[in-house]
Amino acid sequence: MSFLPRRFARRLLPPLALSAVFCMPASATTPVQASRQLVVVTTPSWDATSGRLQAYERDADGWQPHGEAFAVALGRGGSAWGIGLHPAQAAGPQKQEGDGRSPAGVFAIGEAFGYAPRIDSRLAYRPMLESSYCMDVPDSPLYNRIVDADVVGSEAVEGSSEPMRLDLHNDGDRRYREGFVIGHNPGAEPGKGSCIFAHLWRQAGEATAGCTAMEPGHMDALLGWLRPDAHPLFVLLPEAEYQRLRASWDLPAQAPQEQAAVAGRR
Repeated sequence: MSFLPRRFARRLLPPLALSAVFCMPASATTPVQASRQLVVVTTPSWDATSGRLQAYERDADGWQPHGEAFAVALGRGGSAWGIGLHPAQAAGPQKQEGDGRSPAGVFAIGEAFGYAPRIDSRLAYRPMLESSYCMDVPDSPLYNRIVDADVVGSEAVEGSSEPMRLDLHNDGDRRYREGFVIGHNPGAEPGKGSCIFAHLWRQAGEATAGCTAMEPGHMDALLGWLRPDAHPLFVLLPEAEYQRLRASWDLPAQAPQEQAAVAGRR
């Protein structure tokens, strides 16, 4: 299998790099302190394949829930510590390519993507083409990037299992019709996991290969709410880890009914 040399990959890339830019103000000591919008997913355990998503917005009184919480589907293997904006965590499973786990931690929210030429969102948006692929081949110089095969060449995307127009490649599959990038593994460290998105689920509750999936209406609401100037972040943690890290990471306190809902799925 041949790939583009790195010097050409960098030059030819209008592709969507899965490493959202996040600039933390000098006054902030944690990434969360620099954010005014959080998308928080909590799960019953590391092996849970479903969780609960609650959005939060920060005002003068601190973190406030935005909208109602709802169910999401996670990786078929559960979750594992990913590489993001949070300090590395030694205790617990660690995300690897192909393990079917959704990355846990704190991550920048990157560009939105989808099948339509444009959507109603303030996030930067990239329409996907039949030739769009996300590179999940660890030894590719394009690893963890969305590329256009018509630009980088068909050999460069050989071996990728992530065509971004699933509707054209997989009998009308709607999963990537709308979604946004979760900034996992921004340095594209080989084998540490790639192509992590929030996207639609094909059917309710169906586990993913490592992404976070939801109903179309919930995705539409998130895309309409997220604002780049609010430095939005995506947080995914098992409930026990959330409670352990909540204060030091400046995470919102969960309402009692939220904690009960998570505990009820154990």
